[in-house]
Amino acid sequence: MSSAQLKALASYTACDISDALLKLNVPSAGFLADLTPIRTAYPSTTTKTIAPASTVLLVSKPSASFSHAPLPPSPADLPEPNIKPGIPYADLTTPHTVVLLSQPAGQKCAVVGGIMAVRMKVLGARGIVTDGRVRDLETLGSLGLPVWSRATSTIGAGAEAKAWAHNVPITISGVQITPGDIIVIDPSENGIVSIPQTKLDAVLELLPRLVAADEKVIEDVEKGVDVGEAFRRHRSNL
Repeated sequence: MSSAQLKALASYTACDISDALLKLNVPSAGFLADLTPIRTAYPSTTTKTIAPASTVLLVSKPSASFSHAPLPPSPADLPEPNIKPGIPYADLTTPHTVVLLSQPAGQKCAVVGGIMAVRMKVLGARGIVTDGRVRDLETLGSLGLPVWSRATSTIGAGAEAKAWAHNVPITISGVQITPGDIIVIDPSENGIVSIPQTKLDAVLELLPRLVAADEKVIEDVEKGVDVGEAFRRHRSNL
């Protein structure tokens, strides 16, 4: 993503971007559903964050406290592991990216805690997003970067989860994310959108026309025009 593309994208909301992705038939319009931000007082986390994705895929593992945890999927159903035993995934952070972590469904443990999050920040992460759980909320809230999750926990990752692969395709909220896809974290809309790399040019071409059409729709509606008629006038040719 060039600096010009970044500047252009930053002028639109996550809702605008999802409208464009919907027009382009991107699954789920790129929306990562049901994720919420950790509370923080840092102003830097109230503005949009736009950066390429890096990814971490986690799998299940049993432990003494979770002896009935689901076994990991068959290796045939997983990408080749590329995280060596004993190497914490945070040490592999790709600078200037939003780190997205895919956690097995139904687990009670957190896959992001204070130590791992601090390490990711030190290595240059622009944000942290997981479809699972996080813990050490006070530390996460003090980082000065956005941290979003599906839920929280008091339990460390080692109880149920282990990192399997870094920078491989993952799925969050039904949206497949490939490393390098563009992640837009938009606190003003309380949402996160993932733009496939292959769709970025098309999204940027479509956005001005979509937003201009919506502005004309609003103008007509304010003048008393029916919404259906306003849509026919300004949206039907998009």
